[in-house]
Amino acid sequence: MPPGDMKDEEKTVDVTMESSSDKNANKDKGKKSSVENKDIVTESNALSEEDKALKERLETCVTTLTGKVIVDEENADTTTAPVPMSSDADEPTALIQLKALQIITTELRSATSSMTSVPKPLKFLRPHYDDLVKFSKDIAASGDGDVEQILLKARMADVLSVLAMTFGNSEERDSLNYKLEAFVQYDRLPAQASLPSSIPKELLPDSKDDNLGSWGHEFVRSLAGEIGQEYNDRVTKKGANPEDDVPFTDLLGMVDCIVPFHIAHNAEAEAVDLLMEVQRLKKLLSLPEGAIDESNYSRMCLYLIKSADFMADPDDLTEVLSVAYQIFLNQKQYFDAMRTALRMGKEEDELKTLIDDCDDELVKKQMCLLLGRHRVNLEYAEDDDLNELIGNAQLSAQFLQLGRDLDVMEAKTPEDIYKSHLAETGGFSRRRDTGVQVDSARANLASTFVNAFVNAGFGQDKLMTPNDNEWLYKNKEHGMMSAAASLGSILLWNVEEGLTQIDKFLYSSEDYVKAGAALAIGIVSSGVRNDADPVLALLQEHVEEGTESSHIMKCAAITGLGIAYAGSKREDVMELLVPIIENTEDNANMLEVSLAALALGMIYVGSCDDVAGTTMLQRLMESSEADLNHSHARLLCVGLALLFLGKLDQCDAMVEAMGTIEHKIGKYGAIVLETCAYARSGNVLEVQQMLHHCTEHLTEDADHQAAAVIGIALISLGEDVGSEMTVRTFDHLLHYCELPIKRAVPLALSLMYISNPEFSVIDTLSRLSHDPDAEISQNAIMGLGIVSAGTNNSRVAGLLRQLSEFYNKEVGHIFCVRIAQGLLHMGKGLLTLNPIHSDRMLTNWPALGAIVTLLHLCLDLKTSLLDKTHYLLYYLTCAMHPRMLITVDEDMTWKPVTVRVGQAVETVGQAGKPKTITGFQTHTTPVLLGSKERAELGTEEVLSVASVLEGIVILKENPDYEPEGDADK
Repeated sequence: MPPGDMKDEEKTVDVTMESSSDKNANKDKGKKSSVENKDIVTESNALSEEDKALKERLETCVTTLTGKVIVDEENADTTTAPVPMSSDADEPTALIQLKALQIITTELRSATSSMTSVPKPLKFLRPHYDDLVKFSKDIAASGDGDVEQILLKARMADVLSVLAMTFGNSEERDSLNYKLEAFVQYDRLPAQASLPSSIPKELLPDSKDDNLGSWGHEFVRSLAGEIGQEYNDRVTKKGANPEDDVPFTDLLGMVDCIVPFHIAHNAEAEAVDLLMEVQRLKKLLSLPEGAIDESNYSRMCLYLIKSADFMADPDDLTEVLSVAYQIFLNQKQYFDAMRTALRMGKEEDELKTLIDDCDDELVKKQMCLLLGRHRVNLEYAEDDDLNELIGNAQLSAQFLQLGRDLDVMEAKTPEDIYKSHLAETGGFSRRRDTGVQVDSARANLASTFVNAFVNAGFGQDKLMTPNDNEWLYKNKEHGMMSAAASLGSILLWNVEEGLTQIDKFLYSSEDYVKAGAALAIGIVSSGVRNDADPVLALLQEHVEEGTESSHIMKCAAITGLGIAYAGSKREDVMELLVPIIENTEDNANMLEVSLAALALGMIYVGSCDDVAGTTMLQRLMESSEADLNHSHARLLCVGLALLFLGKLDQCDAMVEAMGTIEHKIGKYGAIVLETCAYARSGNVLEVQQMLHHCTEHLTEDADHQAAAVIGIALISLGEDVGSEMTVRTFDHLLHYCELPIKRAVPLALSLMYISNPEFSVIDTLSRLSHDPDAEISQNAIMGLGIVSAGTNNSRVAGLLRQLSEFYNKEVGHIFCVRIAQGLLHMGKGLLTLNPIHSDRMLTNWPALGAIVTLLHLCLDLKTSLLDKTHYLLYYLTCAMHPRMLITVDEDMTWKPVTVRVGQAVETVGQAGKPKTITGFQTHTTPVLLGSKERAELGTEEVLSVASVLEGIVILKENPDYEPEGDADK
């Protein structure tokens, strides 16, 4: 072909995609083809004219590059010989080859940008891949040469990198190696202004960013995967230091190009994954200004926060969350930054600085409401209003207004809950033999707790708030104490009115009534801060050294302090409790020591406090055999474990020290400590370790195995996949393990589904509640109460009514059934025990600590809740919180709006703006939210200050809203 004709042909080269009709035709014909290698397109595939022209064009280019004559296999006479790409006979060979390569490049780029099947140019170039590789090696061996030669090497490496994505050796990472070689060659080129004028403009090199992105998403994705593999190889096989950038300079240079490309094309998740692979996540913070903006920061941060749940290494976890925190700050999203700061466990000073940095008063208020929900004891002296919000001062008023709005203010009696008139036998409530109802102290005690839980927070009931005190004296000794203490639960969060009603009982002649009143003072202040600090003022005298208060008064005051100051880290309270724990003299009462340790653990929950931890550990080491055999000695271990709740490997030293205690409690304490530290971490290795403890077949001295079972649930808590796997594991434990382990399974199940009555879990617990072993069945009944707490679930209500008939002669069982019924109807269905909040992102550690305490007490019901320390049930008030969504305006007055409430849908990693809820119903606030439900605003008239609609949410007017009528005009 004469050069002139070639020039004309070059002008008419049309780099286009195949038409849709040709695609369909080729698709149908391709199905009939019986060619062994279907990727090599031959005449038998009946190519369209367009495809034939493309094939010939590419083969001509390959021939021009390699100099190899290509023989058409179908027509042996037809050959493709090297053809000059220019009419200029004096043009350098390298320049001609560059032009041929440019045509291949253009065809590949236009084809790989498509999202359809394998691009045609890749199919047509497949037979020539080895020839092109050989040509690349030849020009590499030929030396440096001139600028055209360097550019030819770079462009050749580019093309081979794309072809190697499908034809190369993935184990050798050919695609990445060719791309790295291309970057090396491009770096050797002089600046574009200094390039010879003989090189046509279209042959000039791209910028590095364009060079990567122009080949299409799939190529960049493939390259990112190989970069991760290469990085790991250099670290593991070549011993490169991950902290040092020098061994990875070439890879990181490519990462710096890929990450902005991904972010610009809405692939934030892939950008984050790549940076995690190369352990350079902080590069997100040094991206060019504008790369992360209001359109993509939320998707990126959501992915980072969800990824944090799967970080086994504490340093990696901190890094991921700190990057998300910094992005929120850069975008001035202070509420989300506060959520992330709480997830990281930042100190109070840093939280205070965050509030100070925010200049929007409404956002400040919303942040303080979040701190109140999370039980953070932050003193914000700069603003009394904000300080009140952090101290939950308005919680009682808002809750009572919610009760009035939902018309549930009328007090309920225990009989309203039991509905014993529906029972066939009547249980305790009726006696067929006589028409007279016989009071049982144990039944009355159960009714006290039911009354306390059901009317919690409403400020009125029909047993204790009437002034006749008749109910108080229907109980005996410790029962009187719990009855008096129930006032604290009924008047929960309403400190001023509560103290007025409780005060008269402090002057009773009965020690147990006085003790109950002391406990009630602590309960009524649970989670609420008062400027007068009445709890410490009233209870201090009963706890101080040398006090003449009775033993029961001391126990009540200690427990009251633990409940009132849970999570507050108050040093003045610790100074009261530490001497009680340290007391090792003969007159030391082990119950007081254990309760003081538990109270201290609750006050300093999740703080890793050295003084508290050392004091408890020292007491365990110095205790006699008799002391450690005490029924409540386990609370010393629980109190110590609570100090490290959710703190991961910070517990290691304490676990080692625990191992030195020869008594069996040492093993129990070590496991409780370790499992509490890894609570909600989802750490698979820890779960495996706990399962390993369960492999031993023990029938006695197996407390540590029961603790391990609860620990498995604690570690898997709040993560759907982990919870599902754990439930399956528990099925195996029920089938193959000994009784001590089986007894803990129902408690562990309930821990994973707090206030979330899943059908399958209720089914399992219902089956276990009829188990022949008394402890398994009692724990299953308690489990039913925890799982359904505050939900008014009708199915569980029916099951518990049946159980009350089934066990109507069993005192212990019927007590557990009554407690479970009280929990089920807790707060008349307006409260929850679930410690996980803020769209399942945060854990309220005092709440979780209270539930862990209850479960460990249930491991030995006979000597704890079924004996004389039933008042420890009131620790649950630390976990009680309204499951409400209330919308308020700027002045904190109610502003009812329409909201959609439905099942939460996971949207992490999804492009665009996917639906966040499914199966929703539209309500007007206030509304109640279930544990897995999510709410979103149903109107555009207002905007919410918070990104998560839970609890009390402040609304503001939407400045861009236009009523429909105005829009039509």
